[in-house]
Amino acid sequence: MAEPAGIYLSIPFCRQKCTYCNFASHPHPRAELPAYVAALETEILHRCELWSAAGLPAWERVPADTVYLGGGTPGMLSAEQLTLLLQAVRASFQVTGWAEATLEASPENVTEENASAWAACGIDRISLGVQSLVQQELRAVGRSHDASSVARVFSVLRVAGIENISLDLIAGLPYQTADTWKESLEGALQLEPSHISVYMLEVDEESNLGRELLRRGPRYRAETVPADEQIADCYLYAVELLQRAGYVHYEISNFARPGKESAHNRKYWTGVPYFGFGVDAHSYDGERRWANADTLAQYLQRRERQQTPVTEWKALSQQEKLEERLFLGLRLRQGVPLARLSADFQVDVAEKYTAPIREYCKAGWLEWQGTRLRLTDRGLLFSNEVFAALLA
Repeated sequence: MAEPAGIYLSIPFCRQKCTYCNFASHPHPRAELPAYVAALETEILHRCELWSAAGLPAWERVPADTVYLGGGTPGMLSAEQLTLLLQAVRASFQVTGWAEATLEASPENVTEENASAWAACGIDRISLGVQSLVQQELRAVGRSHDASSVARVFSVLRVAGIENISLDLIAGLPYQTADTWKESLEGALQLEPSHISVYMLEVDEESNLGRELLRRGPRYRAETVPADEQIADCYLYAVELLQRAGYVHYEISNFARPGKESAHNRKYWTGVPYFGFGVDAHSYDGERRWANADTLAQYLQRRERQQTPVTEWKALSQQEKLEERLFLGLRLRQGVPLARLSADFQVDVAEKYTAPIREYCKAGWLEWQGTRLRLTDRGLLFSNEVFAALLA
């Protein structure tokens, strides 16, 4: 393995499920959380035999340098549970030291006690699910924190020694206007986070709000969700404002102070192996992709029966590897070095994809920067269409 792998731990629990959430998360975990943490620890410590049982390579000695606890809300874990899981990762992988250890948390999870415990466990980066700094928008989607409390949260984390703080915002929440979006962005900048993620509201059947929007129904404040054009304008305004404020726009949804890009997430976009544990966790070893059971009940049931949690896997063909390198690389604002890609796969990539590249360059969605092909600022809004055309 040329580069150390990334480790992802799925903690699929929340106090309540937000209306826009399309992740495999579960509210009110009091009864199941201890059993889940025990099952997750077992999966990490016995990964070799569990992977072998699924027909996968055991990968017995793997160096790793990033860990990311996502969910759900991993900030709900107790210090003891967090320590247990991180010790299991260190026991199962070759970890000489974390280059980055990230914990996702909601503002209401952040207390002086929790922040100190996280830092003591080795967590050096917090990803805060803020989503908005406007109270009406937060309440509309079921967020329980107050917009006014976020500044206190930043202060608590910094006093605990955690300076690397990422903040999430969503463009397209119910009741959002151009003015309230500006309020959230400017409020976020005043907090001086090292990293900001800006997501456009996803509309699909996997969330309550998404289903209601698709059905054109009135529930979950669906009638107050901004039009697509307004959401796109909000995103483009964020790109302009954050870049003016000194943030590097390094990936479609991600902005960072120089040197503060997410080391873990970069592995996903650049083809570095990563290994996921827990409900609906995904893994990639450079040759194969596999996934765990995608419901809590199924995951725990497999553990009780001493079965592998892996429910599906696929060996990638050369064509599939090329396609992934191409569209994942295009997510990065630096674009894809097609000459390097051509050498790696022994095929002229520019010639192979001449038609879609020409079409989207003409449309103003793709552009060349030297030998790199990249999405334009306008093309960021149509990235899914570009990716679909390349995969076709």
